[in-house]
Amino acid sequence: MLLSLGVISILFVVWMAKRMQILDHETAPYFTILQTLAYFIWLFAEIVKANVAVVRAVLSPDMAVSPTLTRIPTPQKTDIGKVMFANSITLTPGTVSLDIQDDHILVHALLSEMSAPEDFDEMAERSAWAIGENIDAPRKGDAS
Repeated sequence: MLLSLGVISILFVVWMAKRMQILDHETAPYFTILQTLAYFIWLFAEIVKANVAVVRAVLSPDMAVSPTLTRIPTPQKTDIGKVMFANSITLTPGTVSLDIQDDHILVHALLSEMSAPEDFDEMAERSAWAIGENIDAPRKGDAS
């Protein structure tokens, strides 16, 4: 009963704050929880794929590691969108976000094949979608 009343009171307060127009999607992204959960499921699959690639490279007899620095464009317009994208890059094995600028993220990749900027397009689009941000990034196969 105590937990039920707690959940009800939280929902009531969030509803009141939304009605009073003091919530926005950047400071309280509660209205995109299902999208964010769907993104995390997709990201988990990408993390597994990257893990396999890194383990293969590290355990191969010639240790085919080729560290690379690259700049990845950030189509996100909000700070939370950029941070979510950068954190997603860092969570993916073999890549680390080093610096976030206005229009790009500096990324260190363990393998050169993980450093192509166009390989991050889908992650950029999906991370923006997860927080309800619309970006105008070209999709693969679209004419520029």
